[in-house]
Amino acid sequence: MGLVDIFGRIATDLRVSLTDRCNLRCTYCMPADGLPWLPGPQLLTDDEVVRLVRVAVERLGVTDVRLTGGEPTLRPGLVDLVARLAELQPRPRLALTTNGLRLAGLASGLRAAGLDRVNVSLDTLDAARFVALTRRDRLADVLAGLQAAVAAGLTPVKVNSVLLRGVNDDEATALLRWALDAGYELRFIEQMPLDAQHGWRRADMVRADEILAALSTQFTVRPRPGRGTAPAELFEVDGGPGQVGVIGSVSAPFCAACDRVRLTADGQVRNCLFAREESDLRTPLRAGADDDELARRWRAAVRGKHAGHGIDAPGFRQPDRPMSAIGG
Repeated sequence: MGLVDIFGRIATDLRVSLTDRCNLRCTYCMPADGLPWLPGPQLLTDDEVVRLVRVAVERLGVTDVRLTGGEPTLRPGLVDLVARLAELQPRPRLALTTNGLRLAGLASGLRAAGLDRVNVSLDTLDAARFVALTRRDRLADVLAGLQAAVAAGLTPVKVNSVLLRGVNDDEATALLRWALDAGYELRFIEQMPLDAQHGWRRADMVRADEILAALSTQFTVRPRPGRGTAPAELFEVDGGPGQVGVIGSVSAPFCAACDRVRLTADGQVRNCLFAREESDLRTPLRAGADDDELARRWRAAVRGKHAGHGIDAPGFRQPDRPMSAIGG
């Protein structure tokens, strides 16, 4: 039996956070001086990560594994960890979400180890604006990382962009033109209430319909059929083959088709980015629980998944953990 909730949704896509640490300080994610990081002993070891993913793949029907953070390339031994995950049977599809800063030096090794593809976060093509958004002067490193990912065969290389009202929302068309010319697949993502500062305001969020309206001023965008469980709604650009995705997590939620489950860097199961409940796998794992017991606990955790993220509910509260400690 797989990971089935009471609404009949089946979780086959596992997001595994490898660290809560990050080498950027994006304004919509965390304060300038960072956050208190998880103590090392609380983090899952490589052996623990591999074992839990093995349970998910062998016993619970997980077919896709995405490594996230924080910034996952800060995890020591990342290439070796990917190689171990690629050896699991049945072999899961392996992806990585990264800010790209260290990707130029890691892309070929990750591909050789078995990584299938990457998503790279990039919100602006303007160097000064990049510094203002991330508090780091590293745009050149991200661009080099993207090129290295293509060269290594980590394709399709997807780029995740968040537009912020009055900050970079004037770059929608420029980002799409750049991505089409470079051969990247662009995904615009609505800003979500997951910042450590809890300063998110709906009025400041650039909605999915606004993004599409902006793109339509310079491109012809038509929806592609067959979205399935994918978070992004895909649009054909100028008749194809180029396309762009828009993830309207807030204004057009896709909770009814969600097939994702998350494992935090400290071994907690989360059914949703916005969940306020977690289920502990690290404690039983370290106490000697066998694979059957871990699988039973994981099934029980997923069974209680809520119908939706509840952002529109009157009593909605942001989760205590920020995005960097949850895993994207």
